[in-house]
Amino acid sequence: MPIVIHHANEVLTLASEKKGPRTKDAMSELKILKGVSVLLVEDKIQAIAPLDELERRYPLLMETAETINASGKIVMPGLVDCHTHLVHAGTRENEFNMRLNGASYMEIMGAGGGIHYTTAKTRDASFDELYEKSYNHLNEFFKYGITTVEAKSGYGLDWKTEEKQLKVAKKLQATHKMDVVSTFMGAHAVPKEYKGNEDAFVELIIEEMLPKVAAEGLAEFNDVFCEKGVFTPLQARRILEAGKRYGLIPKIHADEIEPYEGAELAAEIGAISAEHLLVASNEGIRQMAEAGTIAVLLPGTAYFLRAPYARGRYMIDWGVPVAISTDFNPGSSPTISLPFIQNLACIHMGLTMEEVITATTINAAHAINREHSVGSLEPGKRADVLILNVPNYKRLQYFYGMNHTDIVIKAGEVVVRNGAVI
Repeated sequence: MPIVIHHANEVLTLASEKKGPRTKDAMSELKILKGVSVLLVEDKIQAIAPLDELERRYPLLMETAETINASGKIVMPGLVDCHTHLVHAGTRENEFNMRLNGASYMEIMGAGGGIHYTTAKTRDASFDELYEKSYNHLNEFFKYGITTVEAKSGYGLDWKTEEKQLKVAKKLQATHKMDVVSTFMGAHAVPKEYKGNEDAFVELIIEEMLPKVAAEGLAEFNDVFCEKGVFTPLQARRILEAGKRYGLIPKIHADEIEPYEGAELAAEIGAISAEHLLVASNEGIRQMAEAGTIAVLLPGTAYFLRAPYARGRYMIDWGVPVAISTDFNPGSSPTISLPFIQNLACIHMGLTMEEVITATTINAAHAINREHSVGSLEPGKRADVLILNVPNYKRLQYFYGMNHTDIVIKAGEVVVRNGAVI
């Protein structure tokens, strides 16, 4: 059944004739329309125009359409969460308590916690256990207006478990209404059994894992954690270049804990995005701007780890396209509230109300190669639409820590109504 949404106070389209992710002033251009209705047909946006014009142009569709009255509310594109570690087992609340008592992230990892703890849990979990847990998390994402997520592997660090994670994500894409975009991240950490022999693990990733990922069509992107004590810039380069030979688009966890030339590497290697960037150098930021590399900033991680925030304002002013994501994971950002993450970016990274909307819609779509189908409301794009219980977009950040979601439409189908998944 077609759907027509009418009487909204504001329709934020994020539409633009320009190609590529938004930078500088363009990140503030929300392209807000008033006095228009949105017509959805099957899984696509058919038209955005005044109601009487739609009735004149599409009389038969309008007669049969479900009508949604958005009076007093705003309409905008579905949110895109472009960096998550969706598929994993276990929780790490005990580590949070350790951090509150002074332990650092790397100290916890050295004591057998961190990624290694989640790796052990994920290795032990069955496919069905991982699938059920992740499926339920996707329902929660819907409640916060998120209609597309990226899902990284990386809690296996052996092929059996990495494959299991990626196959869970692939099944979720096939069975859940959410769009799930897969990233292989076998280079998330060095397994304990390879400590002191890190290059051998790099060889394992390059010679055995990457060919299998490509052959089985399990991922679109290849990510690596370039950080002191994890993978060096040289090792990260080798892994990312190898992935490119198999058709995997490079991403990189860069400059999260110490400056390590990760941003520079991302720009040089042609990565679609560099992620985290809490302590990226001025030179690395400049090179990312020149290369058009998207900065995927994760303020929830800085918040939860009580770390310095990435310099979002500086990046935008330099011309870096910026996206914002939850980094949903069990250790450093166990949240699915992208609206809360938006607020953190405003308060602690210097982004404006307009910029965080761009950063979680069209720029986030660019960061996972989905800008052609999601991230803005334009005829021909997928009908991923939010209706929010606020009269204007500025209320979204003013009333922080609250979920304003009323209705979520995914691919032309209502999946959340009155804030509840249906």
